[in-house]
Amino acid sequence: MKNLVSLIFALFVVTACTKSENGISVENADTSQHTADFPQRAKDMTIYEVNIRQHTPEGTFKSFQEHLPRLRELGADILWIMPIQPIGKKNRKGSLGSYYSIRDYKSVNPEFGTLDDFKALVSKAHETGLLVILDWVPNHTAWDHTWITEHPEYYMTASEAKIVGKELGVDADYYKKKGMGELVYEADWDDIALLNHFNPATRAAMIDAMRFWVTETDIDGFRTDHAGHEIPMYFWEEVSSALNPLKDLFWLAEWDEPRMHLVFDATYEWGLLGLTEAVAKGNASAEDLHEHIQKDIARFGMHPFRLNMITNHDRNAWEGTIRERYGDGGKAFAVFSFTAYGAPVIYSGQEVGLNKRLKFFEKDTISWEDPDKYFPFYQKLNQLKVDNPALWNGGYGGMPEKLEDGNKDVFSFRRTKDQNTVIGIINMSGENQTVRLSQKELSGQYIEAFTGQSQSLGEIKMSPWAYMIFTKQQ
Repeated sequence: MKNLVSLIFALFVVTACTKSENGISVENADTSQHTADFPQRAKDMTIYEVNIRQHTPEGTFKSFQEHLPRLRELGADILWIMPIQPIGKKNRKGSLGSYYSIRDYKSVNPEFGTLDDFKALVSKAHETGLLVILDWVPNHTAWDHTWITEHPEYYMTASEAKIVGKELGVDADYYKKKGMGELVYEADWDDIALLNHFNPATRAAMIDAMRFWVTETDIDGFRTDHAGHEIPMYFWEEVSSALNPLKDLFWLAEWDEPRMHLVFDATYEWGLLGLTEAVAKGNASAEDLHEHIQKDIARFGMHPFRLNMITNHDRNAWEGTIRERYGDGGKAFAVFSFTAYGAPVIYSGQEVGLNKRLKFFEKDTISWEDPDKYFPFYQKLNQLKVDNPALWNGGYGGMPEKLEDGNKDVFSFRRTKDQNTVIGIINMSGENQTVRLSQKELSGQYIEAFTGQSQSLGEIKMSPWAYMIFTKQQ
């Protein structure tokens, strides 16, 4: 938990910003010099997920480092770097294995480079104005991690998993044995062994490993994989108590429950991701999105950062590309993810219209050609977020409000924060639509963000998948 006094103080502090030559806001100083703590520090930040293996032909820290200026120009703020530790060889999937099957928590995958290379990457990112959070895997290890033989008590046994599974409502068949006595793995992922965080010794060893990356490499936080699955909440309380005094850290959980925000700044909004895909396929409507958002706010409150994304490494690899899942509506749903609710995420290659499923266990380099000019589109969305407090993350932004537009297939919203108002109108269908915004409080002139034109609101005709974002300073 963040120190309450620091949080109250942070509410009165505004982070100093300036404009670079390309117009993207950057901090005046190195990211180690800041005037607010997380989460307030990340109020207007965008998270960029980095797949080191696929980002460059070399797939190394050094080669990725050359992309840092481009990512800052894009408007990215926080680099979420997928796991970088050595990958297990026993029961490995594919020729290169899963990033999430870790053989040694305190080492670096030699395919990516050395520990010094990673330190240099973090340092250069900070100089560029970027923060770095490391993808952490606390739920399981590879079968050839040294703990398997040296500390088998760190792992979940079949009998223990049966008890935990019952408490979680998980069918007993979900857990399988893998020729290691009583040790188990989760169904479909036989390259990993399940850890037991109900054992204090396991928790202590994990905290020690996480501390290493904060003190040795100066990272700025963690994205935690499987954060609530078979892991007790008191583990995360112990982690934050141990690590937060070392440095102001940003905490992102791959989990979708309010309880995680006792410790974490941000959580996954899995439900919204699935619902947007349903809307794109015509199996749900914009009305359903409004209802979902209001229920989510009622459940979580406004303060938590809820990730609003249209792709990530899992979705891309296992469910399909943005094109496959959203059809021609990819840009419309990207605008939704940046403006309507929550904190946005960009996955490696998304900013150039990545249109292939990246292989998960093999080398599959991203092409950085951008024939459809996606880069300036995402750059605009990032700048739009920075410039409009109504669009900031969590409680730092404005409450999403549904606007009556007379059309169930158009998502119309208003968000207001202090003197800033943003109105969004997004056609979430492949048909021409008409909306009528007749509320008296919407009178006056607005600037449409993508065209720069001034106009009043009223009857608006929209082409398939069209989007308009109007801003107004009162």
